[in-house]
Amino acid sequence: MDIDPQDLIKTDDEDDAAERRSDRKSARLNTFVAITVALLATFMGICKVKDDNIVQAMQQAQADKLDHWNFYQARNIRQDVAEASVTQLKLAKASAPADKAAGYDEAIQRYEAKAAQEAQKKQTLSAAAAEDQKTYDSLNYRDDQFDLSDAALAIAISLLAVTALTRLWWMYWVSWLPIGAGVLMGLSGLLGWAVHPDTLTKLLS
Repeated sequence: MDIDPQDLIKTDDEDDAAERRSDRKSARLNTFVAITVALLATFMGICKVKDDNIVQAMQQAQADKLDHWNFYQARNIRQDVAEASVTQLKLAKASAPADKAAGYDEAIQRYEAKAAQEAQKKQTLSAAAAEDQKTYDSLNYRDDQFDLSDAALAIAISLLAVTALTRLWWMYWVSWLPIGAGVLMGLSGLLGWAVHPDTLTKLLS
């Protein structure tokens, strides 16, 4: 059977056209991937700065809590010493001459006032330590949001890298699942939204 040279030319032209269309699709996909990765990297950088500031604030809250509890223990010891002194003075007064009673009463009142003062300061320190813990928990809540955002966006970037290699559009759209989750958690941390998957956070803790 004779082959028409024109048919061969047409076939080659069609193959070339199909290849050019495929190259254009691949180039367009790579462009989308590059733009997406650049935007995600920028967003992650912003979240990183905010997260670092939150971590520093968490460290400060933790240090403040420890300081307050240390002062609480010191006040507790002072209160115990003052109360023990009151007990000793009362026992000593019972066996002391009557003309010494006034001196014992004055000392007893002084140590009782000291014990009451230390007890009041202990309550203040206890409340401050509890407030420090609340501050730490609140900051840790937001830190978890940024950690989940980083994890989700890292998965997304990995999928985008595979997309660039395989040139599969469906994989690009699949990568938007972790992108959406990562952006949501990042915005929650930045804007203070109450979005916090407790089950997932506990699983990863």
